[in-house]
Amino acid sequence: MKKVYLDNAATTQVRENVIVKMQDALANFYGNPSSTHSFGRSAKTAVESARKTIAKHMNAHPSEIVFTSGGTEADNMILRCAVRDLDVKTIITSKIEHHAVLHTVEDLANEKGTQVLYVDLDAFGNPKLAHLEALLTRDDSKKLVSLMHVNNEIGNKIDIAAICELCHANGALFHSDTVQSIGHYAWDVKEVPADFLTAAAHKFHGPKGIGFAYVKKNSGLKPFISGGSQERGNRAGTESFHNIVGLEMAFLEAYDNLESETTYVSGLKSYFIDRMKEEIPNAKFNGHSGDMDKSTFTLVNVCLPIDPQKALMLLFHLDIKGIACSKGSACQSGSDLGSHVLAEILSKEDLEKPSVRFSFSKYNTKEELDYTIQALKEFVEK
Repeated sequence: MKKVYLDNAATTQVRENVIVKMQDALANFYGNPSSTHSFGRSAKTAVESARKTIAKHMNAHPSEIVFTSGGTEADNMILRCAVRDLDVKTIITSKIEHHAVLHTVEDLANEKGTQVLYVDLDAFGNPKLAHLEALLTRDDSKKLVSLMHVNNEIGNKIDIAAICELCHANGALFHSDTVQSIGHYAWDVKEVPADFLTAAAHKFHGPKGIGFAYVKKNSGLKPFISGGSQERGNRAGTESFHNIVGLEMAFLEAYDNLESETTYVSGLKSYFIDRMKEEIPNAKFNGHSGDMDKSTFTLVNVCLPIDPQKALMLLFHLDIKGIACSKGSACQSGSDLGSHVLAEILSKEDLEKPSVRFSFSKYNTKEELDYTIQALKEFVEK
């Protein structure tokens, strides 16, 4: 059976050089980075090298990079510690954020009495800046805005520079979940001076279980996890050394090959959109995912013209064909809940139809996309 992996927004295939680097780390650099002997010092040097590599590419200071277990921990750390340490009383976000943000702000509202406000969205899922400004100026409470740069389900890109400027002009902190964009887009934290950003290595061909938070220098955040002085006192716990060096290698290769791989993957997405329009003309692209200029080059989200009673069989049909894709965020797999993102922007009629996210990487081919579209067409015509 042919195997086609089109769920790269959930996780990506690990690059070969990353695997080699991690194997070497596990075999030859097993010292605890906190130990003072030569084994530990060698590991510590590699950890700090990785921190400097990331900081250099983001035009940040190494002390602003804090390694975490991934994007979810980084989001939790930033949001919870902003309330605890920075006197944040109000968090402004949207209803289509990742649940790492949405569930956390709900918990903060229940546990700490934090005021949570949601910015209005347009029909495509973009935050309305006029409404955001109104929320920023409605009272004098200390505020933090949390809006993701690239939506993980519909691929919309927000105008992050304009939003960051608006937040700072009104005395608010700005956090962006950049899990779907770091490793895919160039970043300069001097040009877009966000206070906090998050990343996960497995979204750009690195290992799972490792990521980082960018925390602007002198932010005032205190450790989220206590029990040791690792991460320059910012996060307790023995560093996941092999994962950190794997993250560094994946990060380096992502940015060394950024232009060529962006061109290649963008070509795949453009080809997929054109072939879908030819073969299944009644299909709709959710959000801005069908617009190459307004969405990320890595994914599309398609609403298919299928009878709702047959919709439950679609992913099963694709799986039988060996095609991996997603009904929504992989963090919701196994749940009967529909997409909270699509629920905010689709009509009731379109919500009853199946929507599928296809996400692409350097390892995909046009032949795989042809095979996938043919499988979709067969199911729709049945």
